[in-house]
Amino acid sequence: MRDTLLLDQGYQPLRVIPWQRAICMGFLGKVEMVATHERPIRTVTSEFEAPAVVRLLGPYRPQQYIVRFSREGVHVRDRYTCQYCGTRPSRRELTLDHVVPRHRGGPTNWENIVTACSPCNLRKGGRTPEEAGMDLDTRPYRPRWVPPSRTALGLEEVPSAWKSFLPKA
Repeated sequence: MRDTLLLDQGYQPLRVIPWQRAICMGFLGKVEMVATHERPIRTVTSEFEAPAVVRLLGPYRPQQYIVRFSREGVHVRDRYTCQYCGTRPSRRELTLDHVVPRHRGGPTNWENIVTACSPCNLRKGGRTPEEAGMDLDTRPYRPRWVPPSRTALGLEEVPSAWKSFLPKA
């Protein structure tokens, strides 16, 4: 794997880019190399360090876009933590819960969905948290961006050079 993690000026992860683009951005003076992959990139006449993590040298002007609603996005926003009891169950036990149940007209969107463990989701059932006597740790909201996660990046295993720059999952 030779993909490169792109960081902003404050070392916050922005996205994953192809290593070829990272090298071009380096030659143009737009990024600095923070970490490299172990194996270099070889051409017929040259050898280059393979960029694993690069940091933008100029300001990052993010494009305005709407974060698409997704199961993984909700789990990342809620830090893989049940919003009712505060536990961090295994990924298999994580579920999505409608704060206002669907049968009562509750929509499936960022503002009505939270991460819940299976026992809390079953306990709440088709009721609101107030009716079930349960408190939400945080109120659901639409994020402006979702920090990169292993699944969101499409990775089975995160390269070791990236681990100190990504949020814990």
